[in-house]
Amino acid sequence: MASKLSFVTIVIAYALGLLSVAAGIPKILQMPQEMEFLSSIGLTGIAVSILGAVQFAGGVMLFLARSRLAGAVITAVALAVSSAAIFASGNSTFGLVSLLPLVIAAVLILMELKGGSSNAA
Repeated sequence: MASKLSFVTIVIAYALGLLSVAAGIPKILQMPQEMEFLSSIGLTGIAVSILGAVQFAGGVMLFLARSRLAGAVITAVALAVSSAAIFASGNSTFGLVSLLPLVIAAVLILMELKGGSSNAA
């Protein structure tokens, strides 16, 4: 049972890591669509880049067993900020959808706290 839980934890961590890295890169590069959306809710270029760097770093940390819990926490914080930005823009439907990765990050945090990936990967 423990190895199945470890496998599930790793799969969730890798999927969330890829999502976080993919969400962070456009912010770091200040892609026009990201800048347009995030500046419309008051974030400056520097704040967008910092959010992107946090998302990217959290995503990378999710790939390593030793830093997975910290990566999950960092990713959850970045996802919460992103979801709040979506809600602040008035798009509640997409805001609700954006909460799904946050819930997955919370589940991963709980799994890690219970020793979900022990010594795997």
